[in-house]
Amino acid sequence: MRDTLSVAVMSGKGGVGKSNLALNLGYALSRGGFPLLLMDCDLGLANLDVLLGITPEGNLQDVILRDAPVADIIHPLSEQGRGLFDILPAASGVPELAEMDADMRDMLLRRLESTLEQYDMVLLDLGAGIHNTVQSFAAMAAARLVVMTPEPTSLTDSYALIKVLHTRLGVKDFLVVINEVENSRDEEHCFQRLNMACERFLGINPVLLGSVRNDPKMSEAVRRQRPLLSLYPNSPAAQDILALAQRLLKVRGSMLDTLHARPVLRPLA
Repeated sequence: MRDTLSVAVMSGKGGVGKSNLALNLGYALSRGGFPLLLMDCDLGLANLDVLLGITPEGNLQDVILRDAPVADIIHPLSEQGRGLFDILPAASGVPELAEMDADMRDMLLRRLESTLEQYDMVLLDLGAGIHNTVQSFAAMAAARLVVMTPEPTSLTDSYALIKVLHTRLGVKDFLVVINEVENSRDEEHCFQRLNMACERFLGINPVLLGSVRNDPKMSEAVRRQRPLLSLYPNSPAAQDILALAQRLLKVRGSMLDTLHARPVLRPLA
């Protein structure tokens, strides 16, 4: 069994580039030779397949509702004949999956665990907002990565997400990435406002993992349905994401003792 780090990638609001960041982080980490699974956990409104321009033969709906083996729906990604990382797709337009009850959640965990243990890293691309399925996956993961932008609404919604997870489920540790910054002042100002609110009202301090610069190449990569790091590896945003990946590996290294003693996704009490 590997010491697998599971990271819930989440955001308080939509439109902050969360899924695109998760995809490119997966690409960056896989380049270092780390077996990685990117799991689409926006169970009712999946979009990783759209970002990649792929049509998977199955998705998590088949695992949950039709008892399909998890191995049968994993979609391996490759580039120029070289394996990259694996995608575990979700379904779109299936509202009954968006809010899983406890029994469905526990059943999914049982079916996933042996597969998840085969990877060094599992990135969970959660839906935006604070609904129950987001809260559950975020609390079950070993680490949480909050993606936000310098916009005031993103700041407010990111704080709300952290507050709900802390007050309802006792989660205390959060990593933060600030997307679409114009300069280092953007990063510092945005994070300090979030950190001050968390410290004052919740008594916790999130950790800034880093930021990603506003880069027109990112939008172009989305339009072309390719990872930014594949199309424009030397672009400013790509370089920032590579730096984030290295920091995330350091986080995994600091948690190895803890990871060895816990399941990849820890069931909720």
